[in-house]
This record gives sequence, structure tokens and C-alpha cells, in this order.
Amino acid sequence: MKPKVIAVAGPTASGKTAMAISLAAQVNGEIVSADSRLVYKGFNIAAAKPDMKERQGIPHHLIDIVEPEFDYSVGNYYDDARKAIYDILSRGKTPIVAGGTGLYFRILLENYNLPRVEADYKLREMLDLKEKDELLEELKVLDNITYERLKDANKRRIVRALEVIKLLKKPISEMDIQKEPEFDVEWKMPVLTSRKDLYERINKRVDMMVEQGLIEETKYLLKKHGRIKNFVCTIGYQEILSYLDGECTLEEALDKLKQHTRNYAKRQLTWFRKNPELEINI
Repeated sequence: MKPKVIAVAGPTASGKTAMAISLAAQVNGEIVSADSRLVYKGFNIAAAKPDMKERQGIPHHLIDIVEPEFDYSVGNYYDDARKAIYDILSRGKTPIVAGGTGLYFRILLENYNLPRVEADYKLREMLDLKEKDELLEELKVLDNITYERLKDANKRRIVRALEVIKLLKKPISEMDIQKEPEFDVEWKMPVLTSRKDLYERINKRVDMMVEQGLIEETKYLLKKHGRIKNFVCTIGYQEILSYLDGECTLEEALDKLKQHTRNYAKRQLTWFRKNPELEINI
């Protein structure tokens, strides 16, 4: 029998953190984060990182494990999350993988086999100098199937796809990316009543972030780390940085933050719809 894992997936502001913590209390579980920003130390308010009070004494794994300067890859996540799951199982507890990064769920709990290709930072830097549209055109020529899959993805994922293709000299779509899932997964998602309700929750969360000190957190991280990529490319910080740089008013920055977060939630829903185990009605 395969080891049992519970997965709580969902878009931002859907209530998945509270759901995962409640489940963990019921089943003697521990939570393994599946969020690409919670791994970074100091990314608290913008990343909606649950504080110790919210965690209610439930152990959380893969939160605050690296500095923002570190380029934490999906391969790093797979290795660390798998190790955490087996550690939890060895102590007779139930692993609950919770978050909103769809690729993390796919490579850890579904049937996606991750191509293990070491990073070529010089190549990545060269690709990163190009505009997103230019990268997409190149990807379309080299691997049209992967292009169709990634044409709405962020620039970082497109750069990585091109990096893998160029290093292996082979389209990703021709690689063996299917595998037998390692775990017996029980999939869960918070009930979403409507797209409008989700967007209202997002707007309220942004207002709450400002009250909690999002602007001050952005200033602190800017002073500590400078304009490193993982910082300036994170939703929440990038909009406040525009305000701090005098490019827009605070009201305009917050409107952009709400819109960008709504757009991100829409992309998350598109990703999770590909999983037949998840019921999404909005």
C-alpha cells in the first residue's frame, strides 16, 4: 500500500491554510507547505505566511528555510517535501500538503516526473535579458507543445523551460514526464461559492496586509536584501516598490496589487482544474 497523504489545494485567499490546520488537529497531522514564497525568510505579510498563533501549535514544514537570495527550485522542493513527508509518517502522523503552487503538487503528488537538470546560471541570465514575448516565440519554435502549456505562465517558468531544452537538446514534450504517483492522496479544496466572493476576499486581504505593515515590511526587505529577483518579482512587494519609487500613488499601487492577486488566483484555478480529483465550480 502507498503511504497516505492529504492534499489541501486552492487559490490564494480561499481559506486553505485554516482548512489544513483544522484537518491537522483532527487527524494528528503535520503540514507541509506547498507555496513557493513561504520558503523564504522574511517574506511574511505579502506571502500571507501563517504566524505562530494561526498555526495553533501544528508543526509546519518548508516555511522559512532559505534566504531570499537563494534560487529555490522545484527540484529543491521535491527533495525537501518528500523528506518531510516520510519524517512525518515515521512518527505515526498524517502529512498534509497545503498550498497554492500547482507545480509543487504536480511533481510531488501527481504523475509528473521532473527532469533533473542542473541550473546553468550563465544561460539563465542570458535568457532573462530577453522580453517574455521573445522567449515565448523561441519556445514555440523549439517545443510548440510546451509553448501551449506555458504561454500564460510567468517569465521564470518560461526561462527554465528554455534552459532545460537547450541543455538537453531535446523538447520537454518528448521527455518521459509520466510516473506512477508515490502516495495515496486524498484531495481537498475549500468550498468556493463564486468568483466574485473569492475576489472580494482577495481585496479584503490586501487591505488587511497594509494594516499589518506591508509597506514597512517592504522597506525592511529592500534595505536588507536590495532589489534581488525573488523580492522584486513577488506580488505584494513589486507593487509597493512602485509606490516607494514614486511611480504611482499608494491607492494606485494597492489597486494594482489587488488586480495582480486576482489574476494570480485565476491562473491557480486554471492549473487546479487539470486535476480530476478537485471539484471547482467557479
